[in-house]
Amino acid sequence: MIVTLSGEISEKLQELVVLEAGGIGYGLFVTVEDYGQLKQGDTAKLYVYEHIRESAYDLYGFVSPDTKALFEQLLSVNGVGPRMALNMLSIGSSSEVKHAIAGGDTKFIQAANGVGKRVAERVVVDLKDKVGLLSSASTDSLFVSNAAAQQDEAVQALVSLGYTPADALAALDGIKPDLPAEDRIKQALKGRA
Repeated sequence: MIVTLSGEISEKLQELVVLEAGGIGYGLFVTVEDYGQLKQGDTAKLYVYEHIRESAYDLYGFVSPDTKALFEQLLSVNGVGPRMALNMLSIGSSSEVKHAIAGGDTKFIQAANGVGKRVAERVVVDLKDKVGLLSSASTDSLFVSNAAAQQDEAVQALVSLGYTPADALAALDGIKPDLPAEDRIKQALKGRA
């Protein structure tokens, strides 16, 4: 089992990087973010995920062990293979992807190549409570309180107007929760203008 590879980035091909380690050039599929970060000629350490099939032996490399962990969580979702998981991690930073999952933002996840509505919904349902967001005042109000948000008429109204659940919570942040839902919605819409 290959856990990490360290060596020189000898080439950057269309969708992968070649890492020279011990006289062997390993081709690793990487996220768009990691691809931009890795420079040809630099020494790098990549955390590796091996995907072995009868017809192929693919290596996926990650600069951060946290990104690799999120990749493996995505693979646990029914219908998500390594290429699709990598595509999801390539639409933004791993932090942005985690926030989209925790916030129920299926439209963000659907922006990944090959990801349809059903798969995006499955990713949110399966991983929403598993992405391990650190608690902070902003993430608590935006992402941890989703159960309460589903009961909030103002949030539901904003979502029906095209907001993501996370954006609806953000728009309502700072508006007194004891106001009637109609007034809270008006104030949230004024704040966006």
